[in-house]
Amino acid sequence: MTDTPDIRAEILARATRAGLTITTAESCTGGMVAAALTDLPGSSTIFERGFVTYSNAAKTDLLGVSTDTLAAHGAVSEAVAGEMAAGARHQARADIAVAVTGIAGPGGSEFKPEGRVCFGLNYGSEALVEKMDFGALGRDAVRRAARDHALNLILSALP
Repeated sequence: MTDTPDIRAEILARATRAGLTITTAESCTGGMVAAALTDLPGSSTIFERGFVTYSNAAKTDLLGVSTDTLAAHGAVSEAVAGEMAAGARHQARADIAVAVTGIAGPGGSEFKPEGRVCFGLNYGSEALVEKMDFGALGRDAVRRAARDHALNLILSALP
């Protein structure tokens, strides 16, 4: 991991101090964000559950992502990432939710290239969505970059 250990410790310290809980909704990272958070002793004070929703059906069934949104924008979209984060926050009754959906590779298309990852962050009355193009770094590197970016998003939401 790059600077993930320091980020994780800072997330744990800030969330614990503020009494906030965090949840994750992950597709292309397959639980890597949740694993990074729960690797730390004491993480149970801030993290109760996360969602790995790799398929569209899982996104709909577990997080309430609209089939219309999926049909209109595709799973790798800011719209879906936003709905994933909102759904995870609601289902987990958490204070902060981060969502990740993307194309880790290999493959992709002209419109959605390998390395494109969309993120959603939902906390307080705030909702943020963004798209990152990490490039065709290879599956493992894209997934690690997405994990680290998601952790930085969580950190940005913490007091």
